Amino acid sequence: MTKKKGVVLLSGGLDSATALAIAKADGFETYALSFRYGQRHAVELDAARRVAAQIGAMEHRIVDIDLRSIGGSALTDEIAVPMGRDEEQMSRGIPVTYVPARNTIFLSFALGWCEVLGAADIFLGVNAVDYSGYPDCRPEFVEAFERLANLATKAGVEGGVRFAVHAPLIALTKGEIIRRGLELGVEYSLTRSCYAPDGEGRACGRCDSCILRLKGFREVGLQDPAPYVSHPTGRA
Repeated sequence: MTKKKGVVLLSGGLDSATALAIAKADGFETYALSFRYGQRHAVELDAARRVAAQIGAMEHRIVDIDLRSIGGSALTDEIAVPMGRDEEQMSRGIPVTYVPARNTIFLSFALGWCEVLGAADIFLGVNAVDYSGYPDCRPEFVEAFERLANLATKAGVEGGVRFAVHAPLIALTKGEIIRRGLELGVEYSLTRSCYAPDGEGRACGRCDSCILRLKGFREVGLQDPAPYVSHPTGRA
């Protein structure tokens, strides 16, 4: 029997690696899609290559987009990345690490590739529990893009295709995500999540992404295997 094809947005971080593993475990032939969009943490693309190979994606593509040309984010502009914030501080509004319309742009590329591949399923690792308040990580956004996908494509209008956008991590804590990934054999030592890594690709341990990632490893009683400049404890 021919497997269904699924396009998976793969940043190289913990969440997207887990989403890729879930898509494969669910029986999909996976096609991983990453972006070189001008992000300051481009070390994640090397991680994406490693993760795609380890999990066994059928194909992995990296698309170039220059989001630095519009800026507006600490990840694509000369804006300082917030450091040392606690969860209460992270919950106050949308942080400067939000990249304008990023997930909308990424999903649009994934949708286009789906049409070319004859696929109807997109996977992304967004999460609405342990996250930094991004508006494009909410269930409402995922549902809205799925509706758009079925209205805005030839495959949806004429081809009888019903596109589905899967966000399997949307309601999980970081700890639950890590547990699921470990069950599926994800090697988290290959992943990178930091917004402000050093020249050697080591995580800072102080940005929002690092703090949430470390929290997840504490929840499961493990030390984060990723390299850190000065390794904070990841144990409970």
